Amino acid sequence: MGVPSVESRRERVAEVTGLLTGVFAARATAGPVFVVVDGQHAAEFADRLVEAMASAGQHHARLTDARPLADEDAWRAHRHPHEVVVADGPRWRTRPPAGTWDVVIYLRTAPRDGASGDSEHAASVVLDYHDPGWPVIRHLDAGLADRERWYLSESRAFFAVRAHTWDTRFGEDLPAYARAVAEAGLRTGDTALDLGCGTGRALPMLRAAVGPRGTVLGLDVTPAMLDTARERGRAERATLLLGDARRLPLAAGSVDAVFAAGLVNHLPEPRAGLAELARVTRPGGTLVVFHPSGRAALAARHGRTLRPDEPLARPNLEALLEAAGWRLTGYEDAEHQFLAVAARVV
Repeated sequence: MGVPSVESRRERVAEVTGLLTGVFAARATAGPVFVVVDGQHAAEFADRLVEAMASAGQHHARLTDARPLADEDAWRAHRHPHEVVVADGPRWRTRPPAGTWDVVIYLRTAPRDGASGDSEHAASVVLDYHDPGWPVIRHLDAGLADRERWYLSESRAFFAVRAHTWDTRFGEDLPAYARAVAEAGLRTGDTALDLGCGTGRALPMLRAAVGPRGTVLGLDVTPAMLDTARERGRAERATLLLGDARRLPLAAGSVDAVFAAGLVNHLPEPRAGLAELARVTRPGGTLVVFHPSGRAALAARHGRTLRPDEPLARPNLEALLEAAGWRLTGYEDAEHQFLAVAARVV
């Protein structure tokens, strides 16, 4: 997928605001729902959200920093028992009209000087809003909606618009990929799985490692990524599969090594995801978890600081792997790369 058309951008905005409208409307059946939007472009997105609510016939109120007292007086005088109240602006963020916000929506954008992206950790809903014409839900509290309602569509929307330029943006990472693939310890004739293969940059390296008698599988959840891999000629090196890492279309113990670049941070439930990887890997097989930037460098790129509860922090990852049927055998978190290697417990 290249640059989205004007119509597809309208559809994307409508899909996200419509989904959130349905989520908030369901909750409003039990009483008013108080929502605040935080981050750059907060007013713009709040306006879009109430437009979707108006189209759906959902009772709503819009509170802004413009004439705040008049807004509040009007709202309190005419409030509906099942309305969704949407606010933005510094005054409303610090002064919830009902004592607390039921929902905090955080818009993730390019970091500004002196600004931190850490506030997203306290949000109920996190949207990727780097391109306001292509918003994508990146987190939605389980108490608001079941993950099955949004995870696949939003993951595909996030990566689809990036597929065409992915190699251009990250082409310099290939030597790091080669070093990480070497850690898998693949032998001639082995079966290697590149999970979350994207445009397939690691597939030629995996093919070289297993030789012509081996098997290379590249699986990704986003059709546009696999289309780009085919355009790059990488389907000649591997069998490409469209699928969800949480439910792999592979038999138990059918893989000798799993290569997972940038995957774990995108798994909604890392422990369950790692257990599924263990299911398809033979006893004694290998898992390589890789990213061409270290955790600190990646966090700085997104304008946030490292947190001790992140799944790739060594104590957390080690515990997750152990619970899922793996044993951590190597761990490196340097500025230039993150690399963890684990063995499938026999």
